[in-house]
Amino acid sequence: MNPTEVLLRAKELTRRWGGLVAVDRVSLALERGTVHAVIGTNGAGKSTLINMLSGELAPSSGRVELMGQDVTNWSQPQRARAALGRSYQRNTIYPSFTVFENCRLAAQACTPRPWAWWQDARQCQASMARAQTSVERAGLTELCELQAGMLSHGQKRQLEIAMCLATHPQVLLLDEPLAGMGAEETERMLMLLEELRGRHAILLVEHDMDAVFRISDCITVMVNGGVIASGTPDFVRNSDAVRQAYLGEP
Repeated sequence: MNPTEVLLRAKELTRRWGGLVAVDRVSLALERGTVHAVIGTNGAGKSTLINMLSGELAPSSGRVELMGQDVTNWSQPQRARAALGRSYQRNTIYPSFTVFENCRLAAQACTPRPWAWWQDARQCQASMARAQTSVERAGLTELCELQAGMLSHGQKRQLEIAMCLATHPQVLLLDEPLAGMGAEETERMLMLLEELRGRHAILLVEHDMDAVFRISDCITVMVNGGVIASGTPDFVRNSDAVRQAYLGEP
């Protein structure tokens, strides 16, 4: 592995609540140009892990490095400004605004200009350009003037990724982006992830195993807060520990 390609690294991340260990010494590395999936049953610690990586939750111990810098004590906004974007299990869009305005607001939040309080935010060329680019990359150009609340479920998930892209991230943390999608929407999302793969390091938390094994370069399997296997899709597919603990096979 070329160290210069590792954009996000977790080292021995642990989160405790009293006697409960939600995440137990989890380490992983996200490389540019790859999709790293984290899978596990409900309660395995996946959401807690992604919350620690994004800065929403402080680890009890361990370390997070972003672009080679220790960001363990950085807040979520600081990490977002330092090239980390994330999506959530639930839609976090502004339904009464257009698709384009959602992306413009995301871009504007990443590059605030408090000194220009007198100027219409829509005159910020940098935010407008980022918003336009993110809409195009997410495949939503034809819908850019549509009210976000009118989008289909799959299109709303695409919009969430577009809003992430508007912040100009290097790392994308995607929490169940395929949840609730039909076959056609899933296929469209997987095509989008394939397109994004080349420029970013992507962490994918997902329950759709067909999609995970199809798109992932590396898969980490969590059970009861710990990692029981991590490696290529073939390695994970052939792991006895994974078949017994997660895939339900003898």
